[in-house]
Amino acid sequence: MHTRSIPVTPVQGTRSLFVLRALCFIALFAALAGAQAVEQRQLDQGWEFRRISAGAGDEDPAGIGSAWRPASMPGTVHTDLLAHGLIPDPYVGAPEAGLQWIGLADWEYRTTFQVSGNMRRAARSELAFEGLDTFAEVFLNDEKVLDADNAFRTWRIPVQGRLREGANELRVVLRSPIRRLLPGVQAMPHRIAGNYPSPYGDEPKDAMTANFARKPGYHYGWDWGPRYVTAGIWRAVRLTSWDVARVQDLQVRQDHVAGDVAELTAIPTVDVARPGRYRVRVWQTSPDGRRTLASERELELSPGIGRVPLSFRIRHPQRWYPVGYGAQPLYAFAVELAQGGKVVDTRSVRTGLRSVELRRERDVAGRSFAFVVNGIPVFAKGANSIPFDMFPSRVTPAQLRRVLQSAVDANMNMVRSWGGGYYESDAFYDIADELGLLVWQDFMFGGGMQPAYDPGFRANVVAEAEDQVRRLRNHPSIVLWCGNNEEEIAWKYWGHGKALKDADPAFAARVWDGYVQLFDRDLRRVVAEEAGGIAYWPSSPSDDMAEAANTPASGDMHYWEVWGNPARPPSAYLDVTPRFMSEYGLQAWPVRRTIDRVIGSDEQRIDSPLVEAHQKFLAGKGNERLLHYIRMEFGEPRDFDDFVYLSQVMQAEGIGLAARHHRASRPHTMGSLYWQLNDVWPGASWSGVDWFGRWKALQFHARRFFAPVAVSALRKDGRTTVSAVSDRTVPRRGEWRLRVMDLRGRVLRDERKAIEVAPLSSMRLSAYDDADLLAGADPARTVAVFDLSVEGEPPSRQVVYFTEARNIAWPASAVRAELHADRRGARLELTADAVARAVWIDFGEFDAEPADNALTLLPGERVALRVSSDAEPDALRRALRITTLADALSEPSSSRSTATP
Repeated sequence: MHTRSIPVTPVQGTRSLFVLRALCFIALFAALAGAQAVEQRQLDQGWEFRRISAGAGDEDPAGIGSAWRPASMPGTVHTDLLAHGLIPDPYVGAPEAGLQWIGLADWEYRTTFQVSGNMRRAARSELAFEGLDTFAEVFLNDEKVLDADNAFRTWRIPVQGRLREGANELRVVLRSPIRRLLPGVQAMPHRIAGNYPSPYGDEPKDAMTANFARKPGYHYGWDWGPRYVTAGIWRAVRLTSWDVARVQDLQVRQDHVAGDVAELTAIPTVDVARPGRYRVRVWQTSPDGRRTLASERELELSPGIGRVPLSFRIRHPQRWYPVGYGAQPLYAFAVELAQGGKVVDTRSVRTGLRSVELRRERDVAGRSFAFVVNGIPVFAKGANSIPFDMFPSRVTPAQLRRVLQSAVDANMNMVRSWGGGYYESDAFYDIADELGLLVWQDFMFGGGMQPAYDPGFRANVVAEAEDQVRRLRNHPSIVLWCGNNEEEIAWKYWGHGKALKDADPAFAARVWDGYVQLFDRDLRRVVAEEAGGIAYWPSSPSDDMAEAANTPASGDMHYWEVWGNPARPPSAYLDVTPRFMSEYGLQAWPVRRTIDRVIGSDEQRIDSPLVEAHQKFLAGKGNERLLHYIRMEFGEPRDFDDFVYLSQVMQAEGIGLAARHHRASRPHTMGSLYWQLNDVWPGASWSGVDWFGRWKALQFHARRFFAPVAVSALRKDGRTTVSAVSDRTVPRRGEWRLRVMDLRGRVLRDERKAIEVAPLSSMRLSAYDDADLLAGADPARTVAVFDLSVEGEPPSRQVVYFTEARNIAWPASAVRAELHADRRGARLELTADAVARAVWIDFGEFDAEPADNALTLLPGERVALRVSSDAEPDALRRALRITTLADALSEPSSSRSTATP
C-alpha cells in the first residue's frame, strides 16, 4: 500500500462514456451492492410523443394531428408511428415515397419522472442522453438545458439545482434535419459532393443535406436500403446523482502483452464532488473466476474530473486470440473508489489480453498491410457489416448474435463496421469479443465530402470521436480505427475534387485542407491519445494519405470494376492482387421465404414496381445489372424463381473466385473482406445473410472458401493454378487429388500426391493448361475436380469448368433426395448420378436449415445433412424442393428434384 499522493491527469470536458456490463460482473460486486453512494436511474418509462403542429404547406397524410401518444424508449418516430398503426410497415410493399413527410416534420417527446429528496439535494446530478437523433432541444421542467446536434455523441447535462423533489418533466423537441440544414446548403455558391439524391422530392437533388448532419448517413438512402430520415431518442436516457465521487469511466490500457507477462494500466476517470483522501483499488477476475487485488493507491483528490492511472502485471496471462488461432478468454477488471472506509463507487470492464499491430513493411512491391495479433500474422477473412435495421433502437442482441455467429460459422475472423451507419451497440462488440471476431471500425463517414473546413463541425466530430473511442477501447476485438469510407478516393478520382477546383479553386483548397485536418490530424490524435495503442487509418481505401490511393502496391483496396463496370466479368477479380481487399461484391436476391414476406406472389416479376422498390441499386433499375451478370455465365432466366436462384449462384461463385485468389496470394495479400455481411431490410443486396438472418448461397460458399485449410484452383486464360492455403499455425500432413471426369462420372484422369501444408501459408501445388487437363475431351462435358484432404480438417474441394455454364451439356436433373425422421429430428440424404452444380435445398414456407447447402455433388456421391426445423418431418418432406443448374438451364422449368418417401 502506498499512502503518498500521486498526480491526477486532468481530462478536458465531461464527454467520457461508460457502459456497465452487469452480465459479466454481478458476482464480482454482490458484496458491494449495498455500499454504493452513486444513484442511477434509467428513464425509459412513461414517454409520449407527438408531431409538433404543422405549419402552412406541411403534409399530414396520416392525419395524426398533434395529439400525444405513448412512445417506446429507446425508439424512433417511425417505430412509434408503426406501433400505433399510423403508418404501414416500412418494409412491406412500396410505402417509401408516402413516408417521406416524417423526415420533414418536427417531433416532441416527453416524460415525467420522480426525484427523491436525497437525489434533489445531491452535490452532483447528471442527465445523460446516449443517443439523440439529431437536432434536439432538451427541456427540464420547462428550462432549456441542451441544444444537441450529433446523433453519435453522449450528451451529459449537469442538472443539480434544477431538479424538483417529486415529479419532474423532461421534454425533447426534435427538429427535421432536412429543414434545419437545407437553407444553408442552398445558400452555398458551390456545394460539396453528397451521396444519394432523394428520388422523392423531400429535398432537392442538387442540395443534399446528409453530409452536413452528424446522423446515420444510410437514413438518407443507399444502394441497398430505403430512405427513412427518422428522428428519435435512440439510446438510453439516464439520471445519475452523487454526493462524494463517481467513477465515470475505466480504461484498461494494455501496455505490453506477451506470453510471460501482461503489463497493464487501469485508468479510472473520476468525477469528485467532495475533495479529500481516497483509496483506489483495482480488482482482477481471471477467466476461471478467481478474484485478486491487482493494485491499490491512496491519494488526495480535488473537485472535478481527472484520471488516476494504476499499473500492475499479470504473470503468464491467458491471451485472447482471433477465432481459429486460439481461445477467447476474457478478464474482468473493476475499480473501487472508497473514502473513509466506505466504497462510494465502482466501475467494471471486461477485456481480452492481446497484442495487436498493423504491420506495414516495405518490400519490392510496395508496402504490406497485415494485422498481427500476439505475434501471428492473421489473414483477415470476412465481410463488411452495415446497420442491422433502418431503425437501430429495435435491433436486439439476439439478432446481432445470430449474424455474427453466422460470420464465425462461415470461417470469418473479421468484420469491417462500415462508416455510413452508426457506432454499434455494446452488445455487438461484446459478442465479437466472445466469438473472436476482429473488428475494423470506421468512424461514421460513409462517402461524399464533409464540411470539415468549418472549425465547429470538426470540433463536434472530435467530441464524437472521443466519446466513441473511450466507450469501445477496452474491446479486444477492435484492431483498427478508420477515418472514413471512400472519401479520399472520391475526391481524388471520382471527379468530386476536380469539379470543385474548376468551379472555385479557393473553396476547393479549403475543403481539402479541412479534410486533411480532420482525417489526418484530429482523428489520428484522438486515436493515439485514447485508443490504447490501436492503429489509425485515415480512409478506406487509402495508403495513409499518400498521393495515390486504392492501389495494389500499398494500403487497402476497394475493387468495384466487377459489378460497377458491366464490361468486367467476375474473372477480372484475378487481374488484381491487392495488399488487403476491404471491399468487393456482387449482388443477389434473398431466398424466396424472405421475398414472400414483403412482396406478394402476383408482383414477383423482375420489372414489377414492388420488386424494383426493393432493388435500390441504380434507383430501382439494378436488376438490369444483375441480369447482365447472370447472363454472362448462365444465360437467360426463365422466370422469377430462376432469376433469384441464379443471382445467388452467380454471387457465390464470383465472390468465391475473388476470395480464393486473395488467399492464394498470401503473403502479398493479407485480407479479403467482401461487401457485405448483413442486410438493413429485406431486398436485393450484396449480403450473404439476409435481414431475417437466412443464409444465401454465398454464406455457404464462404464457409468453404474461407476454411482454415483449403484448396484454391483458379482458372484464367485457359490455365488452372492450384494452391493449398492454411491459416493454421502448425504444419499439417495430407493429400491432394486431381480427377478429370465427364459429367456422368467417367474418370479420365486420377492423380494423388502427399503433401505437408506449411503453417500460415499459400503453397502452389501445380498448374495445368486446359489442353493438358482435357486431353482431347469435350470441354462442355468435362470437369476437373481438385480435392485436399488434411488431417484434422474438413475436406476441401473445388470443381473447375472449362466453359460458361450456359454452354455445358448438363444431364437432366441428377439429384435424388430422401428425408428421414429420427429422434434428433430430420436427416436429408442426397445422391447424384451426374455432376450436380449449385444444388439448392429449400423447404418452401418452412424455416428449415440444412447443415449445408449450395453444394456441388459428384456422380455416385451420397451426402447426409441434418435439418434443423420446428416443422414435422412429414411436412418438410412434402415441402422439399431441390434445384440444380441442370434444372434452371433446361426445359421445362418444373423439372426440379423432390424428396422421395
